[in-house]
Amino acid sequence: MAIETSVDVFAVPTPEPETDGTARWTATTVVAVRLGADGEEGLGWSYTEAAAAALVRDVLAPAFGDADPDDVPLLRHRMRAAVRNAGATGVAAAALSAVDVALWDLKARRAGRSVASLFGRIRQEAVVYGSGGFTGYDDATTAAELEHWLALGIRDAKIKIGQGWGTDVERDLARAALARRVLGDGHDLLVDANGAYSVGQAVRTGRALADLDVTWFEEPVSSDRPEQLAAVRAQVPMDVAAGEYVWRLADAQQLLEHGAVDCLQLDVTRCGGWSAWFECAALAEAHGLQVSAHCAPHLAVHAAVATPNARHLEYFVDHERVDAALFEGLPPVVDGALRPDVAAPGHGMRVARGAERYRVG
Repeated sequence: MAIETSVDVFAVPTPEPETDGTARWTATTVVAVRLGADGEEGLGWSYTEAAAAALVRDVLAPAFGDADPDDVPLLRHRMRAAVRNAGATGVAAAALSAVDVALWDLKARRAGRSVASLFGRIRQEAVVYGSGGFTGYDDATTAAELEHWLALGIRDAKIKIGQGWGTDVERDLARAALARRVLGDGHDLLVDANGAYSVGQAVRTGRALADLDVTWFEEPVSSDRPEQLAAVRAQVPMDVAAGEYVWRLADAQQLLEHGAVDCLQLDVTRCGGWSAWFECAALAEAHGLQVSAHCAPHLAVHAAVATPNARHLEYFVDHERVDAALFEGLPPVVDGALRPDVAAPGHGMRVARGAERYRVG
């Protein structure tokens, strides 16, 4: 049967320019894919470039042919074949991820079930940690954001460090000390350098961060060099994490086989959707490791509650704001956790009527 496809591009501006150790941005672009069959519609999306929309329309959707929309493995196979020559990572992976999520949402809606119940849950909810703490924040803004997470019942929080490609480590450490004071004892403090440091610099910084009881050091060096991540991991006491740029199973395999991480991060809007999440999570389990969702918490929660070795979800300040602007039916944070609505068909979310103001192209 024919699968009807529509694609929208939205851009939601940031309140002010946002920065981490290696990047600066002023808007978040979201490519939303809607797939229809038998009067039902599935929705998936990715935080990516607008070019992903053309890939969905011109490359991925034509590959569906007459396949049954319930046959997600077949459709994934066809889509991956379709992007072989274009390249299966980056924007193509983000496009495929959005379609994969939409296919599962469509399948669940056609079956009259929630996605979480279709996957089969091992837990009822997934713990989140608050995330943001951009390097451009002043101290007052950093403190206010951390206090916001605590007010939501979120126990643990992450800030960005590595300012200017690691050129101001003294300020990085001062901001981490501020975050520790605001959070207080009994709360995990996580930091993310976004690959800004060199190996030696990351090791020295990691040892200093240990004095602040930092428990998570994300991308101290670039995940493009898993052997360097492994070198840092061997010399710092906190967990080293990476994986937000896992575009496919082979990328996860590289990080795991190099011993580069204590916890593998996965982004359902980049790694290939929910289908690939479960493949990568099983690979991490085979190495005795947990997985953690990078961003996209309102989508990731549906897979995380069905994943035995899922640790937590990143509740990123951008997605708290962007998702609320674009989508309805978002699961709320309650007592520091997200819980899928298993009474709602699919993942329970739709494009909001107010999203029209953010449409581009």
